[in-house]
Amino acid sequence: MEAIEPAYGTAVLLLIAAGAVALLLFLIMKVKLHAFVSLVLVSVVTAIAVGFPLADVPDALMFGFADTLGSVALLVAFGVMLGRLLEVTGGAQVLADTLISRFGEKRAPLALGVAALLFGFPIFFDAGLVVFLPIIMTVARRFGGSVLLYAFPAAGAFAAMHAMTPPHPGPVAAADGLGGSIGVTMLVGIPIAVLAWYVGVMLVSRYLGRKVYVPVSNMIFGEINGGDDTKAADTAGDSDGDGDRKGGGEGEPVLDRRPPSFGTVLTLLLVPLVLISFDTVLDTLVTAGTLEEGTGWAEFLGLIGNTPVALMITVIVAVLVLGRPRASMARVSDILDGALGPICSIILITGAGGMFGGVLELSGIGAALSGSLSDLGMSLVIQAFVIATLLRVAQGSATVAITTTSGLIAAAVADAGLGDFQIALLVVAIAAGATVLSHVNDSGFWLVSRFFGMDVKTTLKTWTVLETTLGVSAFGLAAVAYAFT
Repeated sequence: MEAIEPAYGTAVLLLIAAGAVALLLFLIMKVKLHAFVSLVLVSVVTAIAVGFPLADVPDALMFGFADTLGSVALLVAFGVMLGRLLEVTGGAQVLADTLISRFGEKRAPLALGVAALLFGFPIFFDAGLVVFLPIIMTVARRFGGSVLLYAFPAAGAFAAMHAMTPPHPGPVAAADGLGGSIGVTMLVGIPIAVLAWYVGVMLVSRYLGRKVYVPVSNMIFGEINGGDDTKAADTAGDSDGDGDRKGGGEGEPVLDRRPPSFGTVLTLLLVPLVLISFDTVLDTLVTAGTLEEGTGWAEFLGLIGNTPVALMITVIVAVLVLGRPRASMARVSDILDGALGPICSIILITGAGGMFGGVLELSGIGAALSGSLSDLGMSLVIQAFVIATLLRVAQGSATVAITTTSGLIAAAVADAGLGDFQIALLVVAIAAGATVLSHVNDSGFWLVSRFFGMDVKTTLKTWTVLETTLGVSAFGLAAVAYAFT
């Protein structure tokens, strides 16, 4: 669906967007209306307020909702299946124990963050977070304290790699749009992302974890304990409360809890890493013109490297390697089925967050804002960051903010005759602006909120702050480097 012609000026559209966000926060935080209902209601009101023809409002709502569900639902479903198998077979515990033995107990959050940085190179933010959930929860349960101490270093690592480094789509598109080298962008983006992660995520998460106590959410183990005080219990049969149902039916054997080896667990986690890297690296090569589009073998590798397909393959491998040797296929299927029920709320709320962001995107708010910011008369690196930040805040999508900003400044970059290194720094600055201030119009905000059992207020106080410190840290590094080139 295409964006409508803006019915009002930029100032009015921005006031409508601000009013919509305020209304949403009021409904969720004060009225205590369920987040899913609130998001859909505010999306409808916003669509009408910005001037969508009434007959087009349903299509506008489905634009963001369907797009978000299409990318999130399969990832979350396959991810929690994999996580459940890792949990009930002891695989998550084995991996956690090994990481802790290598880094030490005091460095457990650092261990999780470093592992996430490595896995986050080819894997998208949401997919990586889903796969790492059982490991995060296992470590958090073992050492206690706020789950933020363990969750945020990993989540922030995935966010940093996804936003700032090729082969992820945002920086690839920005580098290509500005006429830069994707290889140089990767070489520049990775060290900046790692440094920004340590300063803006690792250090900040220690502070947030000490100031804000968030108990360990049992979502992936069969319970959601979110801010709306709703709970979805695992399916019947768990009499001892450990999330492991004893026997799927009469005569069904109890699951053999012999833990797998560390090598088995690591290999299993490397399956999606390798498969997804096929897709992302091949896309990068095609974009760079190194590989001809439409090559048969490349398309096949791209198919199995597509994130949902890669996770499906990983789940099948996990069933064969972790599940089937320890129980019947019927019992394994029961385990997988029990993992799906509790995630319905997460998927729907995340989809509704995408709906709200989609309405803002189609309303013309981003276009109106872009037009008024296209010539700010400031340094290109600052201009890139400011425009991306405002677009991110206005419509929620980091990818839209990155691609739109790169398009807006492309002509100025061409006129300036910048080299690949400077363009790479501009890409980082754009990505940094598109990272800050994640809030209620960002589907990723809702994913983090639901996964870690936080209400909206707590998520704003923690995740929004963390995303902002990450983005500001990355921009600071890019701006300093740009000033000396």
